[in-house]
Amino acid sequence: MLLVAPAAPAANAVAQEHAELTTPPNGDNQKAEVSQWIGLVKVTIAYHSPRVHFQGRERTGHIWGELIPYGLYDEGFGPSQAAPWRAGANESTTLTVSHDVQVDGTPLKAGTYALFLELAKTGPWTWILSSTPGWGAFQYDSNDVVRRVAATPQDAPFTEFLTYAFDNRLPNSATAYLHWENKRIPLRIDVPNVNELYAAQMGKDLRAWAGFNYQNWQAAAQFAAANRVDLDEALVWADKAISEPFRNAALGRADFSTLQTKAAVLTAMGRDADADTVMDRAIQLPETDARSVHQYGARLLAAGRKDRAMRVFEANRRLHPADKFWPYVGLARGYTALGDRKAAIASWDVALKHVPPDQQANVPNIEKAVQSLKSSR
Repeated sequence: MLLVAPAAPAANAVAQEHAELTTPPNGDNQKAEVSQWIGLVKVTIAYHSPRVHFQGRERTGHIWGELIPYGLYDEGFGPSQAAPWRAGANESTTLTVSHDVQVDGTPLKAGTYALFLELAKTGPWTWILSSTPGWGAFQYDSNDVVRRVAATPQDAPFTEFLTYAFDNRLPNSATAYLHWENKRIPLRIDVPNVNELYAAQMGKDLRAWAGFNYQNWQAAAQFAAANRVDLDEALVWADKAISEPFRNAALGRADFSTLQTKAAVLTAMGRDADADTVMDRAIQLPETDARSVHQYGARLLAAGRKDRAMRVFEANRRLHPADKFWPYVGLARGYTALGDRKAAIASWDVALKHVPPDQQANVPNIEKAVQSLKSSR
């Protein structure tokens, strides 16, 4: 079969890879390779790429089900008498994944696999992953198969050369596909633990040069808290950002930002009371400004913790008596959430009289909030 590699003598097949002279690939089916990263996972497909028009022959419309038969078939060379298509030409097409992944929802260990494709006249086709790459499918053995994945062939624009590529690229998945002549056959690859892999890599990074900067420890802890991964380790990272990442070499910093990161980790762990204690310390630091305290209180409101938010807003007014804007905006929102319209309106009135220059654009929104409260009486 010319499209997959003319049924060449074994000596010719071996010569291409092991001769002292480098010769062109069989059938001029050039080597190709495509890689896609899914987070930290590298996925690579290596193949030889045949073309539709070969040696002057018009093969359009005669690829699927003709040059490449349906089902398993005997190529008449080598020990295998019932093999799928090698999904390319010459040597086996291979799929390499740097980490464990899932193919169509089924686990697949890191490694390199031969990638075959079994066509069907009706119904889905089947990707076949084998643990033993070789020369084409001549030595295909069903005992080496590790995964079978159903795939629905899709109509696609004509392409002369067999091509692999990736689309639907998301942070934790991508779809590899074979595109040739007028067909496209997809293979979905998922990395469900992508954030765990990132956190693990961050842990390695922090043991090297990155660990000399407290902000890197904080950033790693923030990532883990936001994605709820490796939280026990994240709590260690958060503490190191606050204290001493590397003893006698790098200083930590106990400020509103780093303490807030520790609180976020504790919240992700379900330790709300401990998180509140850390934030009580954070809002009382001399360098903590009124805006930061207000934003913390606003997040509490958004989380439905009205009473805790109100205590934070009241503390903001007490800790920053000279600021007549942010503490009163917080109080206005807190009183509104608690249903105290009169106190909310009074707080908005104070805030409106002390709007800082960088908040002038929000005056219409404040006035609208006040009007809404007054009209709801």
